[in-house]
Amino acid sequence: MSSLPPSLQRADLNQRLVDIGLEAGQAILEIYYQQGEIEINHKGDDSPVTQADLAAHKVICAALAEFSPEIPVLSEESSMPSFTERQSWEYYWLIDPLDGTKEFINRNDEFTVNIALIYENKPIFGLVHSPVLKLSYIGNLLEDRSEAIKYSNDGSTITEQTTISTKAQALQQDLIIVGSRRHGAAEIDALIGQLENSFSQCHLEPMGSSLKLCLIAEGKAQLYPRLAPTCEWDTAAAHAVVSAAGGKVLNPEFSDLRYNHKESLLNPNFYVVGDPSLDWAELLDPS
Repeated sequence: MSSLPPSLQRADLNQRLVDIGLEAGQAILEIYYQQGEIEINHKGDDSPVTQADLAAHKVICAALAEFSPEIPVLSEESSMPSFTERQSWEYYWLIDPLDGTKEFINRNDEFTVNIALIYENKPIFGLVHSPVLKLSYIGNLLEDRSEAIKYSNDGSTITEQTTISTKAQALQQDLIIVGSRRHGAAEIDALIGQLENSFSQCHLEPMGSSLKLCLIAEGKAQLYPRLAPTCEWDTAAAHAVVSAAGGKVLNPEFSDLRYNHKESLLNPNFYVVGDPSLDWAELLDPS
């Protein structure tokens, strides 16, 4: 890894990003707890956007510009730079100000703030913040560090922090799988049927947003198969958390999922695994 940008050398990045997540979360909750229906607009791809998405975007972009002005920022809610421009970025921030907008609209609490630092196609730092659950997850892989931490908060300040690992609970004969509430249910059901040949029982836990990857990072689940579309900003922050905790995010060829290496920001299907030592290619091979 090349020398870190000057702003990152000076900063306590864990604390700084947790604070930014808390501030963005407060902006989201001001709208979340308002009475009445949440106002919804739609973008060009028909995905929903709310005032909470935009409020969090504004908070995060302003904060990142203040303390790391030399690092480009790419947000789901910003204009899209050309691939030619993006290719020139050695480091950049990749953010989803409100991951799980549909969960936010349905008020089921399972939405997050995602902020990742990408270096040469890999997420090397990530914050996932859950405003309602009052939890933040950090994955820090800067300068050969590998640090995954879960923070509890009281809504404005950190109250507790715990190191997390994908191996917190050893994988025995039962397999706990996390999956989307809204996408790819038939494909996941078929996959579970296949995995039951290798495990005595497979338990599926539906959940929204990047919280699914955080459960893998904590060792509370062992597999998240994503067999439906996502974008790079959906996964990057939690990808860093999983990697720092000892897991992997694998593409359909069972190589590491990569970022900013093509024109489109759509991810392929992928698998998040807590124990990379298992032969997941064989376990998940449909043949």
